[in-house]
Amino acid sequence: MAKTIIFGLLGGLGLFLYGMSLMGEGLQKAAGDRLRGILEILTGNTFSAILVGAGVSAIIQSSSATTVMVVSFVNAGLMTLKQAIGVIMGANIGTTITAWLIAIDLGEWALPAIGLGFLSIMLAKNKTYRYIGQTILGFGLLFLGIEVMSTALSVLKQNPKLAELFISIDASPIKGLFLGIVVTMLIQSSSATTGLVIALGSQGLLSFGAGLPLILGANIGTCITAILASIGSTRTAKKASAAHLLFNVVGSVLAMILLPWFTRLVFFVSTKDDFAHLIANAHTAFNVLNTLLWIGFVPVMEKMVNHLVPGHDSVLPQKAPEYLDKRMLTTPSVALSLASRELLRMAKIASEMIEDSKLAFFEHSKKAIEDTLAKEDVVDHIQKELISYLSAILSRASLTKQQSAKMAGLMNIVSDVERVADHCTNLARYSENVMEENVNFSDDARDGLLNFYNKVQSQFDRSVEALRKDDRVLAREVMQFENEIDTLETTLRRAHLKRINCGECSPFTGIVFVEVLRNLERIGDHSVNIVEPVLDEEIKIGRIDL
Repeated sequence: MAKTIIFGLLGGLGLFLYGMSLMGEGLQKAAGDRLRGILEILTGNTFSAILVGAGVSAIIQSSSATTVMVVSFVNAGLMTLKQAIGVIMGANIGTTITAWLIAIDLGEWALPAIGLGFLSIMLAKNKTYRYIGQTILGFGLLFLGIEVMSTALSVLKQNPKLAELFISIDASPIKGLFLGIVVTMLIQSSSATTGLVIALGSQGLLSFGAGLPLILGANIGTCITAILASIGSTRTAKKASAAHLLFNVVGSVLAMILLPWFTRLVFFVSTKDDFAHLIANAHTAFNVLNTLLWIGFVPVMEKMVNHLVPGHDSVLPQKAPEYLDKRMLTTPSVALSLASRELLRMAKIASEMIEDSKLAFFEHSKKAIEDTLAKEDVVDHIQKELISYLSAILSRASLTKQQSAKMAGLMNIVSDVERVADHCTNLARYSENVMEENVNFSDDARDGLLNFYNKVQSQFDRSVEALRKDDRVLAREVMQFENEIDTLETTLRRAHLKRINCGECSPFTGIVFVEVLRNLERIGDHSVNIVEPVLDEEIKIGRIDL
């Protein structure tokens, strides 16, 4: 009997989880990147964030997946903590749809759905139809899993000791709460725990009084997925996962304190009194009431989370574009102007990276290294968005000769700015090596490098200023100063080789010194490339007032 139960539970649970994964994955693929785009864009206030969180979780059938997505957005700087809290609250409501699907009892359609879904995947040529087939297949497997678990658990009726165990959960709701937490932490899915609870209840092994604490515990246990996702991420991302935990713990504790009244409420709002519908109603009612409880106290939650996870991350530039407006794509003159503004923002971040890498090298600042690497990721993201935006302008509108030349100039400058960010990243890495190896430069070497750093930094800043103001005089100064930078780089390299030969510096410092010079010199080269459109009448960018 034990073998039948264990195998049935494992197999049924596996089918359920795999079916739910296929459903969510199929719907996500069918929707393309729209779900991520919705999460990223339509979360401006708490109410819209809640609606978006509920909608996305209902589609992908997993609050855990939505919360992990939110943590990744917060970590990348695409979403604020306040926005994340709203989405998390909505995600908890959206995930309750799984319980309703089970409560409707579509088990008789499980096998036909599996067959139809498999045929769609195998025969459909259109990707969208294959993804829909995957969703249908997942739907069938989910209900087949419930059937397998129910069949396996039916054997438990014959074991009085196990029956006593479930009766004890009814007598001790706290035991049920912790059991729900543990089970959900192990399988990392509150929906799966809900399915298991409904399977037990459908066989008469679990009363509603015992099942309700298990569901409340599942809401806490599901937080483990977001907590694991936040490991190694920014402090703000950790705060987002802490908000998820706080939201569910406080709600569950209050529900346990008010359990008799909460139970009456569930019976009051339920039109059917069968176990599955009661559990589905309880799951939805809990999350809706918990959201209503917190909705006016989001600032309070932020303060509590900041207390739980103290400290602040560096304020990094927004990763998402600030100026690119897709509604302007059919008006090339406006769209190109917006792209120019975004490009200058990108260049400003690259300028900050030069300063950060300098602090890292000369002050041995680990924070400056982290900031440099984080901003490089921001620059890379903006570059991709800019190239995509410029390509979209080209595909949607006919451009004049001047506009086409301007677009080509913008694309070239985007590439140059991105390369400057790459060189700053290299410089930050060398700073890290210097700290790890405890490398010491002579005073002359240090002073020479600092002087060169300052000149290159000034060169880049002046090139960006010339671009912004469309200043031809300043652009010519940048071009002329390039020869001075090249000459200084050669002089410094030769002087350092003499110091190595005289034993004033170690050979390892020679490698680092030369590589730092090389990367800085390349930043100077890119600075010259940036001002070339200013001097070319055909591809000049034009004055941009920020």
